[in-house]
Amino acid sequence: MKDLETLRELVGAASASLERNRQRIDDLNVYPVPDGDTGTNLALTVRGIVEALEGSRARDRPELARETSRAALMSARGNSGVILSQIVRGAAEMLGEAVAIDAPTIARAVRAASDEAYRAVRKPVEGTMLSVIRELAEEAETSGADTPAALLAALVRRGEEAVARTREQLDVLREAGVVDAGGAGLLELVRGLAAAISGEALPEAPPARELSLDAVHQEYSRYRYCTLFLIEGEGLDPGGLENGLERLGDSLLVVGDASALKVHLHTDQPGAALSVGTEAGAIAGVEIADMHRQTERREERLLEALPGGANASAVVAVAAGEGNRRLFEKLGAEQVVSGGQTMNPPTADLLAALEAVSADEVVLLPNNANVVMTADQAARLARRAVQVVPTESIQAGLAAAVAFNPERSAQENAAAMREAVAALATGEVVVAWRAATVDGVQARKGEYLARFEGTAVAAGASFHEVARRLVEHLLSEQHDVLTLLTGEGAPPLDGLLEELAERHPHLELDVHEGGQPHYPLLLSAE
Repeated sequence: MKDLETLRELVGAASASLERNRQRIDDLNVYPVPDGDTGTNLALTVRGIVEALEGSRARDRPELARETSRAALMSARGNSGVILSQIVRGAAEMLGEAVAIDAPTIARAVRAASDEAYRAVRKPVEGTMLSVIRELAEEAETSGADTPAALLAALVRRGEEAVARTREQLDVLREAGVVDAGGAGLLELVRGLAAAISGEALPEAPPARELSLDAVHQEYSRYRYCTLFLIEGEGLDPGGLENGLERLGDSLLVVGDASALKVHLHTDQPGAALSVGTEAGAIAGVEIADMHRQTERREERLLEALPGGANASAVVAVAAGEGNRRLFEKLGAEQVVSGGQTMNPPTADLLAALEAVSADEVVLLPNNANVVMTADQAARLARRAVQVVPTESIQAGLAAAVAFNPERSAQENAAAMREAVAALATGEVVVAWRAATVDGVQARKGEYLARFEGTAVAAGASFHEVARRLVEHLLSEQHDVLTLLTGEGAPPLDGLLEELAERHPHLELDVHEGGQPHYPLLLSAE
């Protein structure tokens, strides 16, 4: 299908344009909260669309439009990603019904994209990606461009002006001296589309401008947790769901349709938000991020980028699962090598990653017992100083990455990381591939098996019950934070999370879709 191939090319170019500007856009991120992840969230949202189109078998334009909208909704990350999913939805619905894709049709699609984005936000704010998409719609309707290439070129020019204007439209941006990160990301997507339609190469990414201390030092968000999840069911009511959630926090977005809704909320009560969601339908794709931690990490990273702040060391990590890769990148890993259980990376891959970092010294996190020896070998062959911290799990690797400070030497970082790992309690839920008795625990083939610090503690057919018993072991001693990483095809956590929120109200829950194979659930307590 020609439309499918064309769309793959266009979205691929948009994704490439955004990826090369991702760090710059992350740095700009001060609104609605300074958590420094807008570029990453937009990039991951678009990457999800790219992956869906790669596997698409759509037979006509309407079906392709539906698949694209669904992919954007399912992959949406963060406030900006959810709004982008609605921009995509509005444009896709209009283009899916079109007989020909010409300049007037694209203009109508941009207007539909703007209208859909505004409908998604209860209290639209000027100086954000909403005002940028609105200006793009106005330009599309009045430019008089007679070809798609000419229209997209006009949209890029108007987009540059609209993004520059955001600095004066929103007080927090004016005070920080930056433009809106979401609007900047939207512009890069349009720039990528324009390059693909005109047949030109993507332009070089603009240099990241030096940020002032006002842009670096930002107040914490009012609420602590960015909570994101999907609800699936029948006859879902977004309005009713909004009414139940708005009392719990702010930055609320509920988008989708009667069969699937994506919820984004900043709150201090993620467990309560999930409870509201489970009353409406089955929840999945739960992600709970500590925005206060993210703000701290953004500030540390940007301070390092100021004059005289060159990094003394960098991190290379091994990880399986796209979500886990994303977590390591957010924590500052310059290179993440794909690998883990049953898929150990070769020495050459680790060596290439070590040589690719910008700092003179590196900390290498193998994150699997079977990769430690390979990591040691790569460190010996590297042409720079490498410290291997022998992390034997993804959980240990993430705890080590949190302790990383690019100002310190690799040796100093390695010492701090080992200390962080030593204070960590870990657990995992696996699926027994054969009947066996492990550490006195009997597991039938296909049952769930829980291991605490490497020792089997529970087995059974119920994922919820096995996971609950594992959590009891993890929380048998006093811990403040419980991190949960869901694996590939993992059962939903809604019941477990509700129970944890009720029984441990002061426990900080950090939930992410790790995507790792073989382990439906990885846990750590600290």
